[in-house]
Amino acid sequence: MKGQSAKIMKDGLWTNNPIFVQVLGICSTLAVTNSLKNTLIMALGVTFATAFGSATLSALKTWTPRKVRMIVQVLVLSFYVIIIDIALRAFQPEISKQLGPYVGLIITNCILMGRAEGYALANKVWPSFVDGVANGLGYGAVLMSIAAVREFLGFGSLFGLKVASDWFTPWTIMIMAPSAFFLVALALWGAKTYNASAEAKKKTAATSPGGPNPGAVSATK
Repeated sequence: MKGQSAKIMKDGLWTNNPIFVQVLGICSTLAVTNSLKNTLIMALGVTFATAFGSATLSALKTWTPRKVRMIVQVLVLSFYVIIIDIALRAFQPEISKQLGPYVGLIITNCILMGRAEGYALANKVWPSFVDGVANGLGYGAVLMSIAAVREFLGFGSLFGLKVASDWFTPWTIMIMAPSAFFLVALALWGAKTYNASAEAKKKTAATSPGGPNPGAVSATK
């Protein structure tokens, strides 16, 4: 079980990252990534909703008629999103105001429905929960990285605390939505390049004289 959970976490964080590989949840970068604090709250909200939503849908899959499964998925995921919205309004009213309708729009995040449909319906409760956590954290890690760049260059601060010297001139473009897409594109390019390079190295190692001997493997079999 530990080995399976570790593999699921690795898939969600890197191998099958929802942004780098699945290219889901991209629109969130426009709404919240000019502030690390708002991005953190959004990432935690998506992680919570994806994890508990997937676990619940996995537990209910035996009793869910196939014809209405999409409706059930939306209802279950909406329930957890409403919990997030209520908790924010109660304990973090300022952040709730800043995020505005984007908290409620977590339900439209493709990652939630994607993991529910692509993983939870075919797996048990615990792996589905871990998968939701992994994909939420993988999504959050990318958004936090982008938010750190945007907030620092756009405001000269991190988590609202000024860190840049007085000589620093904020980049207005970083506060604007298009900068998020440029940074996501750069992140995707970097991840794809790294993965392609790693794959090429593996193939080279496998075919090199010091690599595995196909004849020896065949003889063993």
